[in-house]
Amino acid sequence: MPSRPGATTLPRKAGIGLRTPHLHRLLDTDGMASNSAMPPWVEVHAENYMSARPGAAPHPRARHLEQIRALMPVSLHGVGLSLGSAGGIDHDHLRRLADLVDRIEPAAVSEHASWCRTAEGWVDDLLPVPMTMAGLAVLACNISRAQDVLKRPLLIENPSSYMPLAHDMDEPAFLAELVRRTGCGLLLDVNNIQVSAVNLGADAAAWLDAMPFTAVGEIHIAGHAVDADPADPSGPPLLIDDHGHPVSDPVWDLLDRALGRTGPVPVLLERDTNLPEFEVLMAEAARAGRAIDAACGTHQIIEAAS
Repeated sequence: MPSRPGATTLPRKAGIGLRTPHLHRLLDTDGMASNSAMPPWVEVHAENYMSARPGAAPHPRARHLEQIRALMPVSLHGVGLSLGSAGGIDHDHLRRLADLVDRIEPAAVSEHASWCRTAEGWVDDLLPVPMTMAGLAVLACNISRAQDVLKRPLLIENPSSYMPLAHDMDEPAFLAELVRRTGCGLLLDVNNIQVSAVNLGADAAAWLDAMPFTAVGEIHIAGHAVDADPADPSGPPLLIDDHGHPVSDPVWDLLDRALGRTGPVPVLLERDTNLPEFEVLMAEAARAGRAIDAACGTHQIIEAAS
């Protein structure tokens, strides 16, 4: 394990979540040679490139990912390990992920502090783990097992919340203890903090400030949907983490605040639905890049004052 839990080999620049409609833009090497507006790194959903079963022939898309990996660093972002499942990790799923990690040699591998699988089947969402001692024990055990198989530390992402759950501690304390027990790093999603804070009536800035920043190896930003209650349009809205809208101003503010504490770290712009043109996506990522550049001076000022 690295001495700093969140350490990765990703460049401290703004990358994009690479989705299938934009694959051709990176695979067009002639276009890349004449176009400097390309991301310094990309992140993909691991499940879209995993083989059908452990040890099987590579997924047809894996060759495209190998080509991209030869051009720039790649981060694998898993959504199906279900690390919070009390029944443990699906062994075949973990082995398929390990096969892809061995093939691609990504700069980072990340997953979620959530669950999506039960003995009866899969849930089509990433559900948060109750922040109890029992929930912590399950999550820590599964993360440790995954790291042993993958032979590397994972970055664990804080999920979005939509209603209060049983808890013995708040999320920052829960994640700090998770890092201590497992040696994992954190993938800090500031959009998820904004979504959770608004939905639960909390202060997003205070929530963020309590996070264990020394473990942060990557930051995610994304857009969310605002869902008003039709029965009470004037009441507080529900924010939905849909990755289908531009990043909101409060989330940009949280990014600046987070980078002021971490210093420059890799930032990833996620967009999964309502996918814009590649140039639009790159322009939004460029704003995140400017925030990383600005963080160099801000972080030095904060360290001097502390």
